[in-house]
Amino acid sequence: MTIEDAKKRLCLALDVDRLSDAVRLVERLRDRVTLFKIGFQLFTKEGPEAVQAVRRLGGRVFLDLKYHDIPNTVASAAREAVNMGVYMFNVHASGGSEMMRAAVEAAASQSQKNNTPMPVILGVTVLTSLNYKMLEEELCVSNTLSNHVTHLAKLAKDSGLDGVVASPREITAIRERCGRSFTILTPGIRPPWINDTDDQKRTATPAEAIRLGADYIVVGRPILKADDPAAAADKILRDMAYYNVPLRI
Repeated sequence: MTIEDAKKRLCLALDVDRLSDAVRLVERLRDRVTLFKIGFQLFTKEGPEAVQAVRRLGGRVFLDLKYHDIPNTVASAAREAVNMGVYMFNVHASGGSEMMRAAVEAAASQSQKNNTPMPVILGVTVLTSLNYKMLEEELCVSNTLSNHVTHLAKLAKDSGLDGVVASPREITAIRERCGRSFTILTPGIRPPWINDTDDQKRTATPAEAIRLGADYIVVGRPILKADDPAAAADKILRDMAYYNVPLRI
């Protein structure tokens, strides 16, 4: 993989409090990163303007709001995500097939109405902050963690979603169950020079995630907390490019 290919796969999590901080990061890193994640923190503070600010600077937006509600409500949210012009958004796969199908149908209808590209829609499987013990004891899921993730991934695929958000530990199992064309976006990325995994339980390095078959990797704190975010992004891109994996997205 070339560095240019790696740039298309790296997603920077804009987990900051203020729009001005997000704009500075995009301006500084847009030569290295093309996809930017806007999650609860920034969106709750700044709203849709955060999406528009990133788009005005030439960035693609992954709207990471993990919609999980009754089908009608999620369908309405999907239409608004299309209206904002996001490149990608996600829903919780545990919301069920009816909810996921409603999101896909609403997004497709709104995209056609607006004459705009259909966004990539991903299903969140099991958060990377959870491990098997928590899944079993707190959420009363008796299945193994890997089997539960792959079950949700297959449910998402059958419901018309483009792919899933899943930890690097489950990439291989998802590929076996859902095929090579199914998109996998992987959080829980920790570069080899970062020892602290924070609240992430199931992690991998950028190179490991790419080698396992991730289409996109999401990186936040290793870049945001670095003394030199641009230099940190460059190191991550070089780590990703170590493996000669063809770009198919």
